[in-house]
Amino acid sequence: MTETRAAVLRRLWLNVHLWIGVGLAVLLVPISISGALLVWHDDIDAIISPHRYAVTGPEVAQPPSVYLAKAGEAVAGQPGDLRATGMRYPEEPGYPVRVVTRAHENAAPGTRPRFVTVFLDPPTAKVLDVMEFRTSFIGFLHIFHENLTIPEYSGRQIVGWAGVGMLILSLTGIWLWWPRNGSLLRALRWTRSPRFTFNLHNMLGFWIAIPLAVVSLTGIYLSFPQTARQAMSSIAPMNPQGPRGFAGTVARQIVLTPERALELARQAAPDAKPAMLFLPVEARGERGAGPAWRVQMARSEYENVTVMVDDRAGQAALAPAPQSGDRAASWIRWIHEGSHSGPVWAVIVFLTGVFPPIFAVTGIIMWLRRRAGRKQLEALRAPELRPAE
Repeated sequence: MTETRAAVLRRLWLNVHLWIGVGLAVLLVPISISGALLVWHDDIDAIISPHRYAVTGPEVAQPPSVYLAKAGEAVAGQPGDLRATGMRYPEEPGYPVRVVTRAHENAAPGTRPRFVTVFLDPPTAKVLDVMEFRTSFIGFLHIFHENLTIPEYSGRQIVGWAGVGMLILSLTGIWLWWPRNGSLLRALRWTRSPRFTFNLHNMLGFWIAIPLAVVSLTGIYLSFPQTARQAMSSIAPMNPQGPRGFAGTVARQIVLTPERALELARQAAPDAKPAMLFLPVEARGERGAGPAWRVQMARSEYENVTVMVDDRAGQAALAPAPQSGDRAASWIRWIHEGSHSGPVWAVIVFLTGVFPPIFAVTGIIMWLRRRAGRKQLEALRAPELRPAE
């Protein structure tokens, strides 16, 4: 009997769905779980290390130089010539001030510089904790989710291709779920099969498939940053890439004080409040350009403005406003992280990390049952196919 085209396609997508799911389960499950936990990274960190968040009040009462000095004292004597590269103001009431320090001595070939974060009480600048990012639990989750802790072996690209596999699983899952006979409302019922694992796999898969495809697609974009940026800039204008946050090498001779740099930034953006202050780094690729402070000012939860303060001339200027491509890239990151989009989307992104392990377990059970049923059928048909003696 000749199969219909729909039946052939269904069998094809079933095999694709099956083998990608079975083949990548060991990789997709830990990536998904780490992503789910990172949606609530600050809350989890506060549970694991409550002393870091034992602040005495929300007000940032000390000048920036005091926080930077206290952080410098806290990391003094540690290997690597740790020096402050910037400070982050509390994102919410009850959060600490964080000063990030970076090792400025030459690291061994093939290794990355150390980053140590100092948590400080906003009202008093008392040191609450000192944490090396890469050895912390949250730091490990970030690094694993980004590059499997093996950046030197194309870990970021491996995560990206795993995202491609997850995207294919999401899309083929929608195709396989779609009812061949009967109404759509009947397909939404729990009892599509007498098997609990089948119903669980199909029902959870239907409700999470589209969000999972979106999170997978945005993850692919983030895993191939240069290629993604080239693609984005080809369809929407983007500003040239600026300094990379806390990763720059701080200039050894600084003229302005942090307070003066912040004052100039406030004058340039009087309608915003400081969010991050980066110490001056030497500008690259520009002749005669000196070190510049970079101050991120928050106008709202969704809008930041960057002020560049020339350390030599003492002049502040607003950095070019984000163009449409820059805003799209920011939204892609926020969508993937579950941030800046409200609690409902955060919960949905969390579930896109929780459900794949369930899909892996139920899918493997269904696959094993399918194999066992096929073997039983072959055993029953064997006497019929045996030639008569």
